Amino acid sequence: MSLPASLKSRLRLPLIAAPMFLVSGPALVKAACRAGVIGSFPTANCRTIEELDRWLADIKDGTDRASAPFCPNLIVHRSNPRVPDDLAAVLRAKAEIVITSVGSPEPVMKPLKDAGCLVLADVASVRHAEKAVAAGVDGLVLLTAGAGGQTGWVNPFAFVRAVRKFWDGMVVMAGGMSDGHAVRAAEVLGCDLAYMGTKFIATRESLAKDEYKQMLVGSRLDDVLLTRAFTGLETNMLRPSIAAAGLDPANLPVRGAIDIAKDINAAERDRPDAKRWKDIWSAGHSVSGVTDVPSVAELVERTAQEYEAASTAARSSPA
Repeated sequence: MSLPASLKSRLRLPLIAAPMFLVSGPALVKAACRAGVIGSFPTANCRTIEELDRWLADIKDGTDRASAPFCPNLIVHRSNPRVPDDLAAVLRAKAEIVITSVGSPEPVMKPLKDAGCLVLADVASVRHAEKAVAAGVDGLVLLTAGAGGQTGWVNPFAFVRAVRKFWDGMVVMAGGMSDGHAVRAAEVLGCDLAYMGTKFIATRESLAKDEYKQMLVGSRLDDVLLTRAFTGLETNMLRPSIAAAGLDPANLPVRGAIDIAKDINAAERDRPDAKRWKDIWSAGHSVSGVTDVPSVAELVERTAQEYEAASTAARSSPA
């Protein structure tokens, strides 16, 4: 199944404002949806289920049927004790689309599908993609080497074409979406949607610190470091933020396997020693495209103009 027509008609762009840990909140999600792109956020950004219910109610109150849909992101790793409660909150809010990450979507598939929800699964390899397809997902989010935060390792061109050999459902490209030209290129390659994360961090509505946003404006691709030091998984982080925290980017420790309770649980931000996400910041390969801190509406409008220019150029090029 490709992108449903009823959903496509509500989109200004085939784009998802990616779910970003400690960055995506109700203001960003609402602004994205109203601007015509899918707004998403990790449910782990909420400290409690009560807060998650409030966020979901706020997002629903701030959008309407003409808006693009909002899309909660469930972290389904087996070490996350909040999965059942977060799932119940998402179902109460009648979300139209859900993204599953950091584990198999199988445990949450039946209740989501019974509720008529489209399920997209983050995958970082062909093997992961095959398992998600077997679990019954509607779409695959291909986590490629250019993604910020916990990233993939595969070249996006090779990944999309390898997946399209066995999958005709929805495909979303995540990683390296620096402008509307990249979004259009992903579409030509065979994707239905693209993720854009880093540029949405540097918007006025994001929850990121002002220092983080300004660091993105001042950084370039060479400032992105791939490391396992902070989560145990390959992660794209900003070198300047690592140095500002008093660490040497060229001499970082190696951490162990991922632990949701320590590495992803939003409660960590309340601890005074929890600096790896508060003061050491991630960015994707698209950081070179961040030149200022616009509103979400302004960013979407620019991206739409770039996308339309790329589409026009493709149509006018000789065969």
